[in-house]
Amino acid sequence: MSMENPLYFGVKIDLANAASGMAVHDDCGFGEAPKVITQYMTLFDNIIHKLRFPKFIEIVSEELGKECEEVFEGLLQHGNNEKKVSPDFQKEKTLSVEDGDSSADAARDSFNRLVNARFVERCPAPEPFLEPLTAEEVAAAKKQGAKSAEIKAQTMEQRALAAAAPMDSLRFLVETDTWNDSVEGTDKKTMDVTCGTKKQDNLESNTELLSTDEKKVLWRANFEEFIRRLRHKACVANVKVRVNNDAAIVLAAALELSRHSETKLRIDNSVPQSINAIYDEVIKREGGLGMDLERIRASLVELGCEAPLMAIYETYSVDLKNIIEQARIEEVESIVLKRYGKEAYKMFRLLSKDNHLLETDKISETTFVEKKDAVKILSKLWKDDYLEMKKVIMRGTRQSEFILWKLNKLSLWGHVLDEMYHAALNLRLRITHEQEQKKEILQMPRDKLVGELGDRYKRLRKVRITVESSQMNLDDALP
Repeated sequence: MSMENPLYFGVKIDLANAASGMAVHDDCGFGEAPKVITQYMTLFDNIIHKLRFPKFIEIVSEELGKECEEVFEGLLQHGNNEKKVSPDFQKEKTLSVEDGDSSADAARDSFNRLVNARFVERCPAPEPFLEPLTAEEVAAAKKQGAKSAEIKAQTMEQRALAAAAPMDSLRFLVETDTWNDSVEGTDKKTMDVTCGTKKQDNLESNTELLSTDEKKVLWRANFEEFIRRLRHKACVANVKVRVNNDAAIVLAAALELSRHSETKLRIDNSVPQSINAIYDEVIKREGGLGMDLERIRASLVELGCEAPLMAIYETYSVDLKNIIEQARIEEVESIVLKRYGKEAYKMFRLLSKDNHLLETDKISETTFVEKKDAVKILSKLWKDDYLEMKKVIMRGTRQSEFILWKLNKLSLWGHVLDEMYHAALNLRLRITHEQEQKKEILQMPRDKLVGELGDRYKRLRKVRITVESSQMNLDDALP
């Protein structure tokens, strides 16, 4: 199991208290001595993050430079601890004791910059320990039945991740003694560190995992920080198109300030910032130097920020949830337009903006679509889980039936997200299929790829670039 990018990890659960709690309620009797069991669960988000590694590397390169990019790429590829991080891993360079001092110092400095920028963090505990549910919680679970069991299954992963996470004071702590001890250990063993043989590196990583040396510190990419930056970038791009450039500049400034103040990923509202702090950050940005306080306040209002009640405490918090929701709806609207046509797009857009039940006649009249066609289109959207339908029967002198339609944004986004993930999987399978079919061409020396073989190689390369680009564009649509 790779510690730097854990796709799954064990959760230890103490059964002693759990058994005693069940005995109180006559759910179990005397038996074997209680024991600690280990359960494993898959972290699907981390699997998806692996496809985003090129984006993560690009962010590091833009902010910290080439040296940090090389160290970070080595960490993603090999997942070593501090003593194995080398900025020259792509060049197959060997760091020896005699000529590697300067390179080791450069690698250490680059590594420290990565940690200070929160691009790298300490790995979580591989087997977090979870306390069992109390007797009161067991009793409540029995009363609520299956629904409670479902909630428990959902919170188990959250509890495990929280228990595995290192303390905030240790999460980004780099101990210089650890690095120095690693270098001294390498000197004593007169071993060279070669960064390039993946199989050998995996064997070494497995050996390190089994080691009992407490001084070894394992590091990994901080996915939370990269997702925060990608989400902020997507929000700024959406506001720039949907509102205006001034609002995008102000939003970027507010999110930059919020990022430095956040302890956990925020997806609802940014951290409140004073108007003066926002102004100072705005004027540092391209296009923001000429903006005064009034223009900034106007842009904050356009972003959905409420004006403070007291001028002395003039702070603003951006409604990120609304921005993300707008971006998602626009993405779904574009899907509806391409898949179902303009008339379906108009009706879907009407329902997304009204956000309440609308009768078929009302939708038909507002969008100028014939009622017969409107019913067919709305029914198609409903069958494909894009809309909710509700039938209402009015009883009186004459019984009438009305069909109402509504857009459930929460369930809709889950449905569309599932479709996007399936599309991403199909693209990945297409890439794998193309590479498997043309394996012999990929393994041939470049100087022998002439004539028909050269044409086949160019076609394969073009297909791969197109499919990988489509996969990245698909990921960009997930704010």
